[in-house]
Amino acid sequence: MTINVNLKVFLFAILFYITKQIEIYAMFMVFALIHEIGHLICGLLLGFKTKSLKIMPLGISIEFSIIHTDYNKKVRNANILAVKKMILALAGPITNLIIVGICTIFSKYISIHLCEQIIYVNLLIAIFNLLPIYPLDGGRLLKALIHILKGKRKALDYTNTISNLSIIFITMLASIGIYYFKNIAILFIVIYLWGLIIIENKKYSIKKRIYKIIENS
Repeated sequence: MTINVNLKVFLFAILFYITKQIEIYAMFMVFALIHEIGHLICGLLLGFKTKSLKIMPLGISIEFSIIHTDYNKKVRNANILAVKKMILALAGPITNLIIVGICTIFSKYISIHLCEQIIYVNLLIAIFNLLPIYPLDGGRLLKALIHILKGKRKALDYTNTISNLSIIFITMLASIGIYYFKNIAILFIVIYLWGLIIIENKKYSIKKRIYKIIENS
């Protein structure tokens, strides 16, 4: 398994330090790792093999090798691999929600401040990852579901459209949040999401051109 560290992590750490939010950022990264361990355990149980681990500014991502035999097991307009991808996408956010539940149950044994921070960070990670933006967990879940219902081609188109509409809506909400809460961290998150969208839009354009070449051949 290869390990890649995005150097923007250090930039984000400096920015959060300057804005006096480094404690929250450090906790965010710790629970983002636990979030990814949830994906890892689920992936191993589903028979996947780990391919790479990426440490990014707003979390950690584990990539798995595809099980080619799953392509032969049909599920409506897709295959069993799409179902496994849905389960895998849900594993991370569910891990964070389990932590929230545990912290709530045992809150009387933990300091109120620490408990609130743990709940806040884990809810933030779960909600953030469930946004319908590919390649976040929500986007992966959406793509796999549409793949099963409508097929691979429409899954690609619909996921790209929904991702772009979602980032526009989130940017509007974030603008209001920055104005009222004066929290520059929201801006960092939006910029990061736009970076993901730009990269995925380029990949989408390439895939569309490939489809057209295949259709015209």
